[in-house]
Amino acid sequence: MDKRTALIVCGNSGIDYMKLDYPVQVFRSILNLDGKEYEDFVDITAEAFYDKIVKEPDIDVSTSQTATGKMAEVYQQLKDEGYQDAIVVTISSKLSGTYQGAVLAKDMVEDFPVYVVDSRSVSYGEAYLVLEAIKDIKKGVKTEKIVERLNQIKENTTMYVLVDTLKYLVKNGRLSGVQGMLGSLLKIKPLLRLKSDGALTPYEKIRTTAKARERLLEVIKSDIEGKKVKLFIVYTNNQDKANQMKEDILKIHEKLDIDVVPLTPVVGAHAGPGTLAVGYIELA
Repeated sequence: MDKRTALIVCGNSGIDYMKLDYPVQVFRSILNLDGKEYEDFVDITAEAFYDKIVKEPDIDVSTSQTATGKMAEVYQQLKDEGYQDAIVVTISSKLSGTYQGAVLAKDMVEDFPVYVVDSRSVSYGEAYLVLEAIKDIKKGVKTEKIVERLNQIKENTTMYVLVDTLKYLVKNGRLSGVQGMLGSLLKIKPLLRLKSDGALTPYEKIRTTAKARERLLEVIKSDIEGKKVKLFIVYTNNQDKANQMKEDILKIHEKLDIDVVPLTPVVGAHAGPGTLAVGYIELA
């Protein structure tokens, strides 16, 4: 196998739940539940995590990103294995310090070029960049060109997030632009949008879950009208709702390619159970 370019992505991408035909290293975050540490995906699956926080709503939940030193160790390992360089794809730098850590770790390994791409996204929006990088690596595309293309793709990625409660996002400081709105937002079902700069911000305030899902469907249908897109739906403990959303979208756009994927626990720790996201990548 050609070992020219190594691929690394953080676990926030949900890449662990996908079948890949190219080796990809994963920077895993740590999930802390009532003082006990779990390595994301390795020690706890998405399904087990959501079951736990639904049964124990007051459980203390927090996360910690991969240590910079650990990242440097992965770079060194890949260099020792014979790779010439590496591409790293991270969760949005507005949602985590993982991007900054990956950049800092570059200076800890000599003579090994590392290209760090801030996906400005999360979950499938992040994983899609890895899937595309794999295609390009297999075609023999130069690393700099692959990185250039990934940076173009991320500009065309949009995601809407419907959360059942803002409790988790507010507690962990992952939501931008909510000053003065918290009192009203906590009483409704907010539809959020991951902006092009990678920040998660309120999009619309909706009174009920049913109306919120209906509105999300309307927004997506309007957004993708006349466009060629790759669409994805991300679920927590509500796969049935995600599958229903897929069916509803396919009634209007029957030829759409739609992937339905779970939200990995370290992201779910900030979004909370009941979260449903729908996003799309506008294709050239």
